[in-house]
Amino acid sequence: MKVLVTGAAGFIGFHLSKQLLTRGDEVVGLDNINDYYDVNLKYGRLSECGIDSASIIEGELIKSSIYENFSFVRQSLEDTDFIGQLFKNQGFDVVVNLAAQAGVRYSIENPLAYVNSNVMGFMNILEACRRNPVKHLVYASSSSVYGANTKMPFQVQDPVKHPLSIYAATKAANELMAHTYSHLFNLSTTGLRFFTVYGPWGRPDMAPMLFADAILKGRAIKVFNNGNMQRDFTYIDDIVNGVIAVIDKPAAPNPDWDGNAPDMASSYAPYRIYNIGNSTPINLMDFIASMEQSLGIAAQKEFMAMQPGDVVATWADVDDLTRDIGYKPNTKIDVGVKVFIDWYKHYYS
Repeated sequence: MKVLVTGAAGFIGFHLSKQLLTRGDEVVGLDNINDYYDVNLKYGRLSECGIDSASIIEGELIKSSIYENFSFVRQSLEDTDFIGQLFKNQGFDVVVNLAAQAGVRYSIENPLAYVNSNVMGFMNILEACRRNPVKHLVYASSSSVYGANTKMPFQVQDPVKHPLSIYAATKAANELMAHTYSHLFNLSTTGLRFFTVYGPWGRPDMAPMLFADAILKGRAIKVFNNGNMQRDFTYIDDIVNGVIAVIDKPAAPNPDWDGNAPDMASSYAPYRIYNIGNSTPINLMDFIASMEQSLGIAAQKEFMAMQPGDVVATWADVDDLTRDIGYKPNTKIDVGVKVFIDWYKHYYS
């Protein structure tokens, strides 16, 4: 199977690409390697896949020195002509669109970056899938789409009409855009609402990396909402296993779908939405305690008010994903945190 993974230099995209390559798929990775966070981390991930940063030329496909079935190209989703030509030349079976401008808080400062990448870029992916027959488009949504919802756990059948950030609004827009293409062009699309993914090679703007850096350097960690937060922390291996199982099962029409009582997570068209998380919310203070134990250092804590655009809790109902693909996350938080900390100390030594 030939798979395009956009965002291949990103956290989830990197791990997914490696797993697909290990099982024998042919993978083309695409990423614009923007400087939203340290590009050296992105180049480090690519190096693990056999792509030398010195060999990367924008718009040119580079072959891996480790995996004969992996190649990489640096380019932005917003480049309509390039994306269209890439699809035409490569003939992808499956597309996994993970490329996006990430981060809830940064979207308050720079909303146009999110519209350009997450909306215009996603439109280019949809159009390319339409014009170059693709069996399945899997794309990243986010738990952020639940916004002001407070009913727990979050269920894919819940309405998502009250986003709290532009980032969340663009992800909700992606789900609507995907359904339109599933309806109009019979394109099989599956959206995955990711819940707080952590692990080795993670993003430096997320809590685990921020906490590890501060604790090891003797700085106070910022604990928002005075620590009264819960997150459905999900280890990267559990996420990747779930994504691959979804890839292998293209979305199909729901024969029981009823327009008088519409199921928000499926359709008469080949369209599906799933939560993908650990389904076990962890108190923020317990997560910090697990990091302290793995590091052997007590964290200095600066308790702060809630941040704009943030939510108090996330909790994924993954019953639909379990029913349809057998998804079952099994990495305990203390195990996942220890693996992350071991990697962090080695990488940043």
